[in-house]
Amino acid sequence: MGRSERQKNRLIRKIFIQKTKLNLTKRNKITPELKSRFSFHKYECGCDEAGRGCLAGPVVAAAVILPDDFVCPQINDSKKLTSGVREKLRFIIEREALAWAVAEVSNVEIDQMNILNASILAMHKAIDKLSIRPEFIIIDGNYFKPYADIPYQTIVKGDGKYLSIAAASILAKTHRDEIIEQLGEKFPQYYWQKNKAYPTFQHREAILKFGATPYHRMSYNLLGKKKHKKFDNFKKDNQ
Repeated sequence: MGRSERQKNRLIRKIFIQKTKLNLTKRNKITPELKSRFSFHKYECGCDEAGRGCLAGPVVAAAVILPDDFVCPQINDSKKLTSGVREKLRFIIEREALAWAVAEVSNVEIDQMNILNASILAMHKAIDKLSIRPEFIIIDGNYFKPYADIPYQTIVKGDGKYLSIAAASILAKTHRDEIIEQLGEKFPQYYWQKNKAYPTFQHREAILKFGATPYHRMSYNLLGKKKHKKFDNFKKDNQ
């Protein structure tokens, strides 16, 4: 690829990002800008996870290091955004971040170690994959286990307060949705492409009717308050 072609591609990319930001501004209410930093460190990493409350599939975590001059007023807690907006923001984050990574921990591991430990493990695995070693880590929530010797701070509702955590929440959510949608093609009767494996009435009714898949979290209360002899027997047979 020649120099002129590379310059042309960079220009096209720049125009695309500007148009995407403009479209987001027009179609969505701009939320108050989140804080760019918690610490004074240049390489501050934001971490968040997606899928803790789901009945099936992995928990997915993301780690993101943003540049000092990164600005995108539309970025917010992924739960407050539509899927279309999340996908557009994902493109911007992955292009503009100094470093980003996503990692997952399977439903089997979740059953073995519980969802809290699995979520932290997924975050550690995401940090492992970063191309830049963080100098400081900020995490959404109130609990974290130390990663190496890097200082950290947990922040309750941090995905609505700090850009890097919000960016991580968007990447974790969009990447996990992709995984679940792919699994949903194998198991269409559970409607995962729609409910993303969360405990909806439709999802639980499907479990009651068809039983659990190899991707369901058997340590979870899959049926909620319902009791069903057929399912109890199925669960025993698969333990």
